[in-house]
Amino acid sequence: MFVPTPVAPEDPLAFTGAATRAERLAACKTYLANERHLLHERHKAGASGLEIVHAWSATIDHMLLRLFDAAMLSHLQATGAAKPPVAVALIALGGYGRGELSPLSDIDVMFLLPAKTKPAAIKPFLEHLTNEILYPLWDCKLKVGHSIRNVDEVFTEARKDIQTLTSLLESRLAAGSTSLYETFEQAYRAFSTTEDPKGYIAARLDDQAQRRAKYGDTVFLQEPDLKNGVGGLRDYQNAVWMARVKLGITQIEELATQNYLRHDELAAFTRAYDFLLRVRNELHFINSRATDLLDLDHQPRVARQLGYTEANLLVRVEHFMQDYYRSAQTIFRISKLIESRLALTIGRDAKGGKISIRDSLLASRFRRTKKIDGFVLRGSDLAAESPAVFEQDPVRLIRVFRHRQQLDCELDFNLGTLIRQSLHLLTPDVRASQDANVSFRAILSEPGAVFPALNLMHELGVLNKFVPEFAGLTCLVQHEFYHRYTADVHTLEAVRQLDLIFTEAEPITLKYRQALHETSDPALLYLTLLLHDIGKSEGIKGHAEAGAALAAPILERLGVSPEGRELVTFVIKNHLVMARFWQKRDVDDPQTAAAFAEIVGDAERLRNLYVHTFCDARGTAASLWNSYKDTLHTRLFLATLEHLNLGEAVHANYEKKKHMTQQELIARTIPGVATEEIVAHFGLLPDRYFIQTEPDEISLHIRMVHRLLKSITTADSVGSLKPVIEWQDDLNRSLTVVNVVTWDRAGLFYKLAGAFSVAGLSILGAKIISRSDHIAIDTFYVVEPGRGVVQSAAAQEAFARTIEAALVSNKDLYPDIVAQAKKLAASRYTGVVNGEALHTAFPPTVEVYHELAMQRTIVEIQARDQIGLLYRLAKIISDQGFDITFARIGTERGVAIDTFYIESSEAGQPIDTPRLQVLRDALTEAIKPEAAAVATV
Repeated sequence: MFVPTPVAPEDPLAFTGAATRAERLAACKTYLANERHLLHERHKAGASGLEIVHAWSATIDHMLLRLFDAAMLSHLQATGAAKPPVAVALIALGGYGRGELSPLSDIDVMFLLPAKTKPAAIKPFLEHLTNEILYPLWDCKLKVGHSIRNVDEVFTEARKDIQTLTSLLESRLAAGSTSLYETFEQAYRAFSTTEDPKGYIAARLDDQAQRRAKYGDTVFLQEPDLKNGVGGLRDYQNAVWMARVKLGITQIEELATQNYLRHDELAAFTRAYDFLLRVRNELHFINSRATDLLDLDHQPRVARQLGYTEANLLVRVEHFMQDYYRSAQTIFRISKLIESRLALTIGRDAKGGKISIRDSLLASRFRRTKKIDGFVLRGSDLAAESPAVFEQDPVRLIRVFRHRQQLDCELDFNLGTLIRQSLHLLTPDVRASQDANVSFRAILSEPGAVFPALNLMHELGVLNKFVPEFAGLTCLVQHEFYHRYTADVHTLEAVRQLDLIFTEAEPITLKYRQALHETSDPALLYLTLLLHDIGKSEGIKGHAEAGAALAAPILERLGVSPEGRELVTFVIKNHLVMARFWQKRDVDDPQTAAAFAEIVGDAERLRNLYVHTFCDARGTAASLWNSYKDTLHTRLFLATLEHLNLGEAVHANYEKKKHMTQQELIARTIPGVATEEIVAHFGLLPDRYFIQTEPDEISLHIRMVHRLLKSITTADSVGSLKPVIEWQDDLNRSLTVVNVVTWDRAGLFYKLAGAFSVAGLSILGAKIISRSDHIAIDTFYVVEPGRGVVQSAAAQEAFARTIEAALVSNKDLYPDIVAQAKKLAASRYTGVVNGEALHTAFPPTVEVYHELAMQRTIVEIQARDQIGLLYRLAKIISDQGFDITFARIGTERGVAIDTFYIESSEAGQPIDTPRLQVLRDALTEAIKPEAAAVATV
């Protein structure tokens, strides 16, 4: 006979037999709204993460219990039966089973039936239960997953699917038959700990490795995933699941009682987990849907709501994120510790690789233990001979990492723990000792194997103690929009990139390896990369100069030669210069190479800066570097190297190259083009055009000019000439090169830019050049957003149609650009949550100045990117009486970074300071956020 749970009269879900489904649903909605409000108030009052998830789980428990009882009673009343056809247990699974539901978490339940029961035989009964229990939950906008299985089916599914097996580890009874559930629970516990615990742990270890790799293999992402990221909730949960299966524990506290964790480690593990749950709860309270991504848009509000009250937005977020990183790092470290201890019990090595019984026997028989400097090498694990190993010689705290590097072994977990406990021995005297510094330099002198050593030194706390200046970078949040990692992890990622140059055969790295081999000390760059950002501990602005000053005494302490110290500090001081040069300068212009050669001074510095810039960028974010940028970077390097090697003779070399190219094209013969046209082309263009323009591209331009001139005979006027357009895909750089040849006229560039916007294409860069007979040859590097090369014929047709209308019919493109902008949402990075966003740390800027060394007038703009921005900027420049002769267009995470070379539209008109000030004011007004918003309405 079914006996419902007793109901208190004041219970808002005290359903009577006469209550209709609509009345029950209304009561559930009111109940959930009230409980959620009370829960939010408790959260805002400072309730712990675990307290909130337990309370919300209890709320769902109560509602499910009442719905289950009502469903059972209504079924019995409708059928007149004394008891249900079978016993049913409603079981909570997964996070709900743990009692850890965040406010918007999924709710997973299973209707458990006795063994041998066939659900089809009791279909009407089961349909009644699901209709009366699940539909109210769905109507309350809860996300509920459910299954119906008998006991036999549960074990069958658990054997086949590790996710099912795991979700049942933390199952509990929510409603229904207690005896059915208890019988099942006892059988399942025995099953989970005896069926194949080694196989389960091995699978979980593999899952951990794959998931961590997917999320960057680091805790220190700028936008971490609270659940699945490294050091996230899943790391904690996986460790607990493995311990349940292997050790049969039911409470996490048993990890300490079984000596798998110390009590202080257990306390730290739990505190960190609670903090992440509290952050996740806040994310759920401020969102309308479940999310685990702690992105830049949400960080300011989450920080404020959790009690970080600093007035300065960046400081507030920095303090909050530092606490997050410390908590995540604790979870990662301790979960790895549990994993390593459990892995040894199932025949896994320290790296997670499988060890067969045969290998284990052979290892014990033929791999004799080897004693080295107070340590013992057993197989692939290095252990301490004595707990006093570091007290006997503190320099071993450095040498142990050199031993690991040379022996290609791992530190066993006891040695790692001992290192952490011995950090106090790294005193100033030890840091200053010659032995310690020689050992540290030796670690940095092993090309291709430096990152693993430094990364482990950092993980165990040794790097910060030995190089205290580096400690300021630890957990340092970088509010530069293109950074993916905290400052310390970025530095180590840059070191990893240098390792890859030495070890990988990736085509893009080969030229950097060659450049390194041509330096006097290739390994010195490791030290440069390690120290290049230490100035950020004093602030982002001016960090390169500050870093060079901080590095000087470190280099002296490490015993670096005076020449080496000068080279390292030069690269640190100038480590941003090379990328900024090719981002904002015309690398095909001889003046650019000359100006950069003046900065670097010699080829040794240039080669170091060339490789350093590559590693620094690739260590910032995987998406920051691409083949297009690599081409610009390498062009500047090669042009500057040529200038340094040849000196003044470089100009004669340019003339020689130009003459040889002309003779090559004449010898080739271009179909339909007379020799006189080829010669004229070389006489009508400035020398800079021929330096980096390949013969095939020059030939294309000559053919296009020929077609334009030929069309004059049928045109009413030069103004009515259709532009000649050629599209070429560059698969190596994943972009499309668009060449446009037309009659030069005022505003040509902004009209071309507008036509690309209307066609839905993004411009990466542009080369603008005009022959002295007023024929413009403009080259654009464009992509389809998110796709690379332009594959859409419709986009090409739209561009051709639009630019013809703009040039021939003088059509105003702005309305079409606004219409296109409405189709495409602005970059998500610029979103604002509750009036605050980190992108406000990067205010729009405009710089207009004369570059005397290059004899150029330059406009540099940083602004929120949007459809039509380039059109508006270029139109303002044109309206102010200037022509654009070069443009470099860049976009990083929703921020446009554009550079233009300009000159007066009218020959002989001076470019004085008042004119430039008027231009600057007009551009500044156009990129203000309010102006940008109006522009796209």
